[in-house]
Amino acid sequence: MTEHKLFIHNTLTRKKEEFKPLHPGRVGMYVCGPTVYGDPHLGHARPAITFDLLFRLLKNEGYKVRYVRNITDVGHLEHDADEGEDKIAKKAKLEQLEPMEVAQHYSNRFHKAMDDLNVLPPSIEPQASGHIIEQEALVQKILDNGYAYERNGSIYFDVEKYNTKYRYGILSGRNLEDTINASRTLDGVDEKRNQVDFALWKKARPEHIMRWPSPWGNGFPGWHCECTAMGRKYLGDHFDIHGGGMDLVFPHHECEIAQAVAAEGEQMVRYWMHNNMITINGQKMGKSLGNFITLEQFFTGDHPKLDQPYSPMTIRFFILQAHYRSTVDFSNEALQASRKGLDRLMEGFATLGRLAGIDGGEITESYAEGLSERCYAALNDDLNSPIVISHLFDACRLINQVADKQTTITPDGLEALKRVFSLFAFDLLGLKPEADGNEQREESFGKAVDLLLDVRQQAKAAKDWATSDKIRDDLAALGFAVKDTKDGATWKLEK
Repeated sequence: MTEHKLFIHNTLTRKKEEFKPLHPGRVGMYVCGPTVYGDPHLGHARPAITFDLLFRLLKNEGYKVRYVRNITDVGHLEHDADEGEDKIAKKAKLEQLEPMEVAQHYSNRFHKAMDDLNVLPPSIEPQASGHIIEQEALVQKILDNGYAYERNGSIYFDVEKYNTKYRYGILSGRNLEDTINASRTLDGVDEKRNQVDFALWKKARPEHIMRWPSPWGNGFPGWHCECTAMGRKYLGDHFDIHGGGMDLVFPHHECEIAQAVAAEGEQMVRYWMHNNMITINGQKMGKSLGNFITLEQFFTGDHPKLDQPYSPMTIRFFILQAHYRSTVDFSNEALQASRKGLDRLMEGFATLGRLAGIDGGEITESYAEGLSERCYAALNDDLNSPIVISHLFDACRLINQVADKQTTITPDGLEALKRVFSLFAFDLLGLKPEADGNEQREESFGKAVDLLLDVRQQAKAAKDWATSDKIRDDLAALGFAVKDTKDGATWKLEK
């Protein structure tokens, strides 16, 4: 285990806290995954990349991490409410498919997109439909403890009764009275005691495709049940971290807390973490709003709002350039800037591979050690990836100075810098060279340019200025900046 202290912002306490796992050396982490009724979009990429960064950091710090990320394939109704059709079932009817066929298709699409974004797979990826028994047991326990009631074959959580002993709204900061009054005004009265009550189990209408037997009749679990039931099954009665998008704070995560406390008398989760939204023109990006751009559309450029295709690594870099708790507004200009920034980092690393160390060089191992400490300090301060990127850009400036013969680096300093750069850019931030820039090709490419510059140097020595200038100008036209120094020519690819 390392001595670095990790601080994360806990939504529950609204402050940064030092992370101390329940069990030394082990971390249990649950993150809400996708509802698989459509193609993954940029809004799905953000929590996936945010918690992938946390997963990578914890593993790097020496923790054994059990990372659970669910697949919602049942129970998530239209408009995130307790009425209307199941989102999967609705899609199945439209496409004349079995609901599980829809869920499998879009799960496969989600996994492909995650692979493209270099998001590591979780330790366990449970499906809601595979844990109906666990969800029924949770509902029964809440009923037995007196915090739920039955109406016409459906089971609802009694929020008002729960609130008399425990406080409902501790995560979101909502006042129950205001919520109840607002919901009465807006929604009128149905079979619930209060409109703020939420479904634990819904009776299936005759036309409802997805249904399971239960002590209360044929039906299906409420959306909020799955995470409480599966979190407890795979991580125990208490675990360290629960993450997801900020849009899940209310009602989903608020309801999760209420279910856990109503069932067991205490909370399950110690640290709640939430990433902020991706927006388009200031409005949340999401399928329900119809303003989303799928990840495949980003990768192909096939969308009216896109000026060009953007590679998976450009998307990953774009998300990591902002702190996970800040909003990120989509624009082509922002993505193009991210592409240039990513190119700059990748070119810096490629240049690093071409450098030679010199005994007695001005830059030593201490530079790499300092860079490592600064990057660790940023990541351990609530996953501050933008600061890490800025430190890596500083390293790129130094690398270019060495390449341009403005300074020198020792062999040990060079190797240390390679290790540190690779650790933070690739292992922790999860970036990787794009497919068209494999190492062997890069090396051959660099040697070819070096050969041309040798020919140019020979031409200069023979005072053949025409050939020398032509090589320089032709390389410039191809994007290679050639710089003459007192120790010879250097080059850099400017993308």
